Amino acid sequence: MPAIRPRHLSSVAAALALTVTAPAAIATAADSSAALREVMFVGNNWDGTADVIKSSGDFAKIGRVNVIPDKDARMAEINADPIKWIYFMAIRNSVGEGHDQFVDDMYSTPDGTAMVVSRPSFADVVSIDLASGDINWRFSVSGYRADHMAVSPDGKRVAVSASTSNTVHVLDIVTGKELGKFATGDKPHENVFTQDGKYIYNMAIGDVNTQTDAPWLDWTKGDRRITVVDATTYQQVKVIDMRPRLDAIGLTDYSDAVRPAVFSPDESKLYFQVSFFNGFFEYDLATDKITRTKTLPKNPATSDDRTTFVNDSRHHGISMSPDGSKLCVAGTMDDYATVVNRTTLQEGPLVTASKPYWATVSGDGKSCVVSESGTDQVTAIDFATGRKQVSVPVGDHPQRVRLAHVPADWTSPSAG
Repeated sequence: MPAIRPRHLSSVAAALALTVTAPAAIATAADSSAALREVMFVGNNWDGTADVIKSSGDFAKIGRVNVIPDKDARMAEINADPIKWIYFMAIRNSVGEGHDQFVDDMYSTPDGTAMVVSRPSFADVVSIDLASGDINWRFSVSGYRADHMAVSPDGKRVAVSASTSNTVHVLDIVTGKELGKFATGDKPHENVFTQDGKYIYNMAIGDVNTQTDAPWLDWTKGDRRITVVDATTYQQVKVIDMRPRLDAIGLTDYSDAVRPAVFSPDESKLYFQVSFFNGFFEYDLATDKITRTKTLPKNPATSDDRTTFVNDSRHHGISMSPDGSKLCVAGTMDDYATVVNRTTLQEGPLVTASKPYWATVSGDGKSCVVSESGTDQVTAIDFATGRKQVSVPVGDHPQRVRLAHVPADWTSPSAG
């Protein structure tokens, strides 16, 4: 979590020009009749790799992809440009916790032949050919950092947050061509398409890397809001500011920076986490109100000093079982994950997990898969029992985990 915002990035106003390099020969879904295999992509942020694992069952590792095959070329560009170098180092020393952020988010193309990856430290999105490991296309986002992505329900478009320019770019996932873009609040983060593909929700989380973390200084964090746009025209439909909605229920000291969020199956409710809070909220879209608050247990070993929470996020990662009956929550700074009954909001067993940063539903819908960035593994938790099933080692500092598809006979090229 990803995750999230370099402390000094908002100080530079200049933005890089958007760049799309010509795609190599890219097969479209219509061109391919090969059988596909459902998998999970695990982005190893500090490694610059993505592990490919089974989407259910034992979640065994299938292969690995090098997502920075062009590292030397990118570093040469950064070292030749003082402004790019300043931003690169700011990312390393703030959100990267002393490491470069080489992979944030990943999706597969509809035909399963490529992995599309956002790379924060390189401020771009690339398409990696899964057979050769080569780059099909590269898109440079505006500003100096790329962040979370979302794929449209039909798999044809990908939306990526450009965190330092307060912009979301929407790209054709096969060609890398920009189809549109829209403005957001400060530091856009999570993107979510509605099930019908008509709208995109973007959550802007503000300046999470400043040290002004006391509740009375929360106003210094910037313009934090949900921006809803038409996914065809990319025009703003509405803005949802959680500040007055939190104030209305007496939670004036709570942050309004919406982090990971998930819709109920009928999209009538939105469940979301906010900065500093050990728990989540339920928001009713029809009444435009926060209807329930769930506070989850604190780990006695976790300091209550808000300045120690990485990127302001105490809990970061939330998903929902396909039937909508259970939520799975990553208690990032409290070192656990837990399954919560959506009706009663009663949590299940607290499954020990080291700095879990994301929560994703398995391909068969039976498990929640969390990334443990502190121990470089992913762990599956059974939705039915709330208990741990298995842990699988992956690369350095896993964050985003996404369902994807690869050719049924795929074997990974050298990860470098």
